Amino acid sequence: MFRWAKFRKRKGGIKLHTLLDIKGSIPTFIEITKALIHDVNILGILIPETGSYYIMDRGYLDFQRLFNFQEADAYFIVRSKKNLKYRRIYSHCADKSIGVYCDQTVRLTGYYSRQHYPKQLRRIKFYDREKEKYLVFLTNNFKLPAITIAELYCNRWKVELFFKWIKQHLRIKSFYGTSENAVKTQVWIAICAYLTVALLKKQLKIQLSLYTILQILSVSLFEKVSIN
Repeated sequence: MFRWAKFRKRKGGIKLHTLLDIKGSIPTFIEITKALIHDVNILGILIPETGSYYIMDRGYLDFQRLFNFQEADAYFIVRSKKNLKYRRIYSHCADKSIGVYCDQTVRLTGYYSRQHYPKQLRRIKFYDREKEKYLVFLTNNFKLPAITIAELYCNRWKVELFFKWIKQHLRIKSFYGTSENAVKTQVWIAICAYLTVALLKKQLKIQLSLYTILQILSVSLFEKVSIN
């Protein structure tokens, strides 16, 4: 039914590429594309902000694009792939008692990767006790403690919670129209509703959850009440 949203032979799909500010769980950048567009292509659209930290999963591991963050004096934290080719330059002290199994300064040795990213990187291996799995991070930040880098990466899950929230509470699972304009309009309305409630919660310092505020608004949207 959604022929414009090419994905598979008998299935359509779109992607909502989102940059989430973890301080307030506020989306600061959104790009809607067909599902066939790979995540990493969005890094070419983003304009890195100096001094900011960008937390990404393995789908965004593209050294040519990541080097743009380095050139803009922005920091990135990204999951490494198992087949990464690199050479260890130096090993820093690692405290296994807090889950940090190695903290290394490395240089890429792959034919293309070393050309795309000629500078040194920091490689951190961390054991997540909660999920009982090892995680390997790459970052261009050499100042923060390794455990802080690992803790920063844990915030990446907030973007998944954001998607879950708008799907469940803003009824974005099913669409009222099948055209590209109809779908994008419904998505943007959901995003605007989320932002409105989030800003309302922050500015008025309301302790209620976003979901509770949304429910109150939904049942009293057309009621005339005192603004106080």
